[in-house]
Amino acid sequence: MEISELPVEGYEKVVRVRDAASGLDAFIAVHDTTLGPALGGMRMWPYASADEALTDVKRLARGMTFKSAIAHTGLGGGKSVIIGDPSQIKSEQLYLAMGEFIQSLGGTYITAEDVNTTIHDLEIVRRKTDFVTGLSLESGSSGNPSPFTAGGCFLGIGACLERVFGSDSCEGRVVALQGLGAVGSGLARRLAAAGAKVYGADIRHDRLQELADEFGLIPVDEQDVLTMECDVFAPCALGGLLNDETIPQLRCKIIAGSANNQLLTRAHGDALRARGILYAPDYVINAGGIINVACELLPGGYSKDESIARIRRIPAALRELFEISELEDISTADAAFRLAQKILTAGRAPA
Repeated sequence: MEISELPVEGYEKVVRVRDAASGLDAFIAVHDTTLGPALGGMRMWPYASADEALTDVKRLARGMTFKSAIAHTGLGGGKSVIIGDPSQIKSEQLYLAMGEFIQSLGGTYITAEDVNTTIHDLEIVRRKTDFVTGLSLESGSSGNPSPFTAGGCFLGIGACLERVFGSDSCEGRVVALQGLGAVGSGLARRLAAAGAKVYGADIRHDRLQELADEFGLIPVDEQDVLTMECDVFAPCALGGLLNDETIPQLRCKIIAGSANNQLLTRAHGDALRARGILYAPDYVINAGGIINVACELLPGGYSKDESIARIRRIPAALRELFEISELEDISTADAAFRLAQKILTAGRAPA
């Protein structure tokens, strides 16, 4: 196993591992541990290059710092990514090697589920490291965090609807979701149950049909979901979707979804504001999962009731950002960044 540290400005530690025996090629980025150890999920993705994977892990880790700061989890921000097609490279040997890699950081980074990583995968990782959250309920952990992320996003959408339309009710509202994985499908169910007319796009057409049969989701082509007229557009897939090309095509009043790094750059928050679109900063509205797994690390152990109580604060956090945005005449993206920086600065101050 070959482990090498990369000097990256603004990050406490960025490390790459390559293990010929298992085929593991992965990065861990620890962005900031001012508020506590860096907690962030383990993603597997068929990146086109190591540079693409490195860019993603850095963006994700930085977002986790801000997410944990605003959610007051008492944790810092980190992330790990494994390069490869999950249908081709997953193996026990690979996840054991990943566990050794995580253990080598001595607790600076704690992992959890993310895209293409399951509880079963993490159970294997756990055999080589203690620094894992989000394991099965049977093991004494909190289980899959996806339902908590979806629940927090649903509450956040209510806060956005209230801001734009004067009521948090989903009844009769048109919501278009891009990405219907574990979080997106859970969010879609909640929205439909609350009376919304739910449209959805996903690369897996069989999943669209399943959800259409289950609760009446209306399938949409992946290209059309970006441009359809709707009250809420909910990005629930990968990041960078909101950019110079896509923003002029949007026909929604609100953007509120579970995907990380939805804006290609923070400046795109200004572009949304200029178009009169209310943007719920992703690392605020999608914090339910990290809040839940962070509750595993509480002194008294995991409490589902405490987790739910903390997740219910997400709408209040969004309302605070909307007020900052209006008072300071800045985008909600900038408001979230400033608030996170304020919390981190306070954390660095001498006691």
